[in-house]
Amino acid sequence: MSEDDRSRASLVTLLALLWLGGITLRVTILAVPPVIPLIHDDLHLSETQVGLLMGLPLAMFAMAAIPGSLLVARFGALRTLVVGMVITAVAGSGRGGAFNVWLLYATTLVMGFGIAIMQPALPTLVREWVPQRTVLGSAMASNGMLVGATLASIFTIPIVLPLVGASWRLDLVVWSAPVLLIAVVFMLGPKGNTPAPANPAVGHLWWPDWKKPLTWILGLTFGSNNSIYFSTNAFLPDYLTSQGHADLVSAGLGWLNGAQFLATFILMVAAERLTGRTWPYLVFGLMTIAAILGIILTTGHWVVAFAAIVGFATAMTFAVVLALPPQLSAQGDVHRTAAGMFTISYTLAVIIPTLSGALWDLSGIPWMAFAPLAICAVALTSLGVVLSRHRAADA
Repeated sequence: MSEDDRSRASLVTLLALLWLGGITLRVTILAVPPVIPLIHDDLHLSETQVGLLMGLPLAMFAMAAIPGSLLVARFGALRTLVVGMVITAVAGSGRGGAFNVWLLYATTLVMGFGIAIMQPALPTLVREWVPQRTVLGSAMASNGMLVGATLASIFTIPIVLPLVGASWRLDLVVWSAPVLLIAVVFMLGPKGNTPAPANPAVGHLWWPDWKKPLTWILGLTFGSNNSIYFSTNAFLPDYLTSQGHADLVSAGLGWLNGAQFLATFILMVAAERLTGRTWPYLVFGLMTIAAILGIILTTGHWVVAFAAIVGFATAMTFAVVLALPPQLSAQGDVHRTAAGMFTISYTLAVIIPTLSGALWDLSGIPWMAFAPLAICAVALTSLGVVLSRHRAADA
């Protein structure tokens, strides 16, 4: 095998690992929405509690992003990523043993911690493993995240639940198992160009630079995007049920997340042409605004159609923003930028679902849960334009 062939094979292997790593960041979280009606009935949750259930892991993403940055600085990105996978798999399956809402919340928080420490680690690996192809590496990781989100949404109701006797508890165990398997693959697979961990006595910088405007713009833009996506996943099942269309829950979640497959194909081909440009935020941001209004103003199959548009549009902006920390940060500084972005973004993303659920409960009007999402879509569009110009200035 020639040197070029070996180099190409190594690149493909590392990209495949980044893709698998992306899957672990989403699959256990998005295993919940398809079984929310079952959890709702079994544990007698209010809509506010449903919003909190989806918001808790996001809260942990915010709280543990900086500790994750510290772990990356002290022990290396690869070790931090694998430890996070194991924690996520064990706690994710442990949710199935929750006999009340408080234990469900506790295991969800631990699972969220595992994912949170992985989040600064993965973009750091992108920079370390494929420094000349950071956009492609980020696109592969984003693709994996979107696929992880889609798998549970598409296969839970028609395939997994019938196999586990319609048990939401066993369903959560099933969707946690791949995360543990992927952790094993990372432990046994090639290590790429991963540098040695920092000397604990000296350490690398790990605290985000909160005085840097870019950190805040990234965080608020990413947070607006995540708030829309996670809140739609959280409330779409009960929203359709409230309209008398419980039979469309599987289709709604399937199209919301399945439409991201189309986005991933576009991103794989055109990621380098999208990143750092203004027009993706204008096009897909405005598309998101229109789709959320469509969900509010329509019923039945139209809601499913507009949910698909939300999934597609937010997937595009999600990947564009996620690709920026490895590009805009110096070597050894990606984890700090990513940690700051994740802290801000997921602080916002935990507030919005809880606020949405509270608005539904207090008003008794189901569509009120989507009103804050329309505001987030406006913020995503506006801040995205600012972010693209900021990046152009830095470049």
